[in-house]
Amino acid sequence: MKISYLSVTTIAFLLCVVWSPVFSQDQNHEHDHGHEHGEDHVHQEGGSHSASPLKAIIVDGQNKYHPHWPKTTQMMKQYLEESGRFSVDVERTKYLLQGELAKEFPLEDGKEYEFLDIGKTDPDFAPQWSDYDVVVLNQGFGAAEWPEQTKTAFEKYMAEGGGLVVVHAADNCFPQWKEFNLMTGLGGWGDRSEKDGPYVYYDQEQELVRDDSKGSGGGHGPQHTYEIVVRAEHPITAGLPTSWMHAQDELYQQLRGPAENMTVLATAWADKEFKGTDRHEPLIMTIAYKKGRTFHLALGHADYSFECVGFITVFKRGTEWAATGEVTMKEVPNDFPGTEEPSTRKFEFKEMAGAN
Repeated sequence: MKISYLSVTTIAFLLCVVWSPVFSQDQNHEHDHGHEHGEDHVHQEGGSHSASPLKAIIVDGQNKYHPHWPKTTQMMKQYLEESGRFSVDVERTKYLLQGELAKEFPLEDGKEYEFLDIGKTDPDFAPQWSDYDVVVLNQGFGAAEWPEQTKTAFEKYMAEGGGLVVVHAADNCFPQWKEFNLMTGLGGWGDRSEKDGPYVYYDQEQELVRDDSKGSGGGHGPQHTYEIVVRAEHPITAGLPTSWMHAQDELYQQLRGPAENMTVLATAWADKEFKGTDRHEPLIMTIAYKKGRTFHLALGHADYSFECVGFITVFKRGTEWAATGEVTMKEVPNDFPGTEEPSTRKFEFKEMAGAN
């Protein structure tokens, strides 16, 4: 039987008319389904890909006893962005305390910076907190107070469900700011004492203690490697070894503060050999502040401490948790440390981009 060219063309046209609406409807349904379930963030580490990353901002500029802070800001920015889960901005106060390395790790933000020997309030420091899912604080001892309106705006941001990550000496900041100390749970130095809240630690019988005895808040012995012991089931620590060795670092001890709505996720033994307290000191914590979430990571004195694979892993997980209340980065790296020795990754600097 012969079929003309016109007949074939006519049949093809009719098939297109019949099938095209069905295909288009399926596509639209698929798109709407993803949008309905809020799949609007990107993730590359063991999760699904989607449209936009979580937005983080790192705040730095003043940190008296931790001169590596310009580099550690860059390290944290890269760790978060390389995960595929975050885009990261940096907001730096225009007055820099212990900031010489900022010349090596500058921000392309067009701002004029002034190097000082003592902290000074930057009257123009006013990040738009509501633009971000999470704030990472990389300031430290000696950091000047933020302007009042900036503090008030930050309190509102956290109260309404914002996220905060407190890294190492950031818990030295703002001893007189009541709401900040409620957000961080524990802090050190800055004339902190029994007036600010109890010491919190695990004793030698493995009991969690809230100790109201008199004494100053904050201390550490010489830097050394030490074992981190997980104390609580939580998405941040899920699947990790119950203990692992951390790279050379200060071991913060005798921290004290309100410690309200706080969960101690992990501790380290402060050995008397290193001028320690002879007790298990809290180093990884979460705090609920109204509708907001804080991840408090007391590790991280210097750049080499930030190279610990344990630090990198819990930092990324904790930042995601502070931003969303969940952890999707569940993969445990093959080079995660065990109980014998630390595991580190040499940091390779990449050009900083996306800074405010």
